[in-house]
Amino acid sequence: MSPPPVPLNQELVEKAIAQTQTLIQRLATESPTQNSRLEALQQQTDQLNTHLQRTDLRIAVTGNKGVGKTALLQRLQSDWLTQHPQTLSLTEVSVAELDSSLPNLLTVADIVLFITAADLTDPEFKILSGLIANHHRVILVWNKQDQYLIGDQPVILQQLKTTLTGVLSSDDIVAIAASPNPVKVRQHQEDGTVQEWLEPQLPILDSLTKHLDSIVSQEQQVLVLATTYREALGLRQEAKEIVNQMRREQALPLIEQYQWIAAAATVANPVPALDMLATAAVNAQLVMDLGAIYQQKFSLQQGQEVATTISTQMLKLGLVEISTQTLTSLLKSNTVTFIAGSLVQGVSAAYLTRIAGLSLIEYFQAQEIQLEATDNPSLNWDNLKKTLQTVFQQNQQASLLQSFVKQAINYLSVQFKPKQTVESSAS
Repeated sequence: MSPPPVPLNQELVEKAIAQTQTLIQRLATESPTQNSRLEALQQQTDQLNTHLQRTDLRIAVTGNKGVGKTALLQRLQSDWLTQHPQTLSLTEVSVAELDSSLPNLLTVADIVLFITAADLTDPEFKILSGLIANHHRVILVWNKQDQYLIGDQPVILQQLKTTLTGVLSSDDIVAIAASPNPVKVRQHQEDGTVQEWLEPQLPILDSLTKHLDSIVSQEQQVLVLATTYREALGLRQEAKEIVNQMRREQALPLIEQYQWIAAAATVANPVPALDMLATAAVNAQLVMDLGAIYQQKFSLQQGQEVATTISTQMLKLGLVEISTQTLTSLLKSNTVTFIAGSLVQGVSAAYLTRIAGLSLIEYFQAQEIQLEATDNPSLNWDNLKKTLQTVFQQNQQASLLQSFVKQAINYLSVQFKPKQTVESSAS
């Protein structure tokens, strides 16, 4: 279970806004061209301080299909909403529209009514927990209680409260019936006949509307702070994506450059068995150059240590052996005129250098954006190890490997063409 979010106050929110503004302003200076997406972010960020002063509140109704979102929305709009002098708005959002990791469509909602028609499923619990972790003011609404026996209703409500102990206050879990099923009425007539009809039932919303009344009247400032905080973090995340894309565009050509250096060096100086440690000197410079792009200043010694550790991890994870076997199999289907053993080693060295470089990119991009260069940075080796495994698996697709082998052969054929010509003449 995730720990509860840190309580927000004016100072924390203003600090988040300032950090977002600084990041976007810095990004504007780094961007080589005018970026319409960046301009939009700047305008949105400039409005955040104004958002702190707003008096209107936004309420989102969400939940899975068939839980009664629309019925509740209509009831609240026709009855409860008209009784409030404040500016309130209601919006319906389907759970299917939400990103499971960050519910972006609910970012600007001050209050979230999360509707369920029974006990929570695991996906619902995860979404609900994610909303709370992102400082959303959530009310869990158990709808359609009329479909259960009167004696079972308090049992089910208590079960929901028990499930959410430590996650959501029991006061924020309410039972309603937004659109109760009609009740069959049977009336015996004096002549002995029986008449039957369905009697419409009034909605049962008191527990929800009273709780909403209390929240709207007492928590407005806190709600606005939390929403503005989420907006600031959302804009910062968008800015981070732009920064990462810019830096990735700088980093990929470097990786390609070093992978071919590693390939050529290994073909020219083959070793008895492929060992990524033999290319550590090349990769040390790659570590330093990639680090510089991501504002991580590695010394030569640090670069060598990182490169050696990455190479060792690759050996321990079996990535060297797997890639060598796979690439050898692919190379057998290609006609080459120089020694197959050295070719396998060269292509493998290039491939593993690429994996190391891509892993460093993914690792750096997962970190907080660095605006100023950091001297002597430290790496989280457990996270980097997991990143290595993930990147390696992503690049094991047959089409990607075949494309890489073709590029490698074309490159090495050009680099070693004079040697091939001499060997052909001698024969």
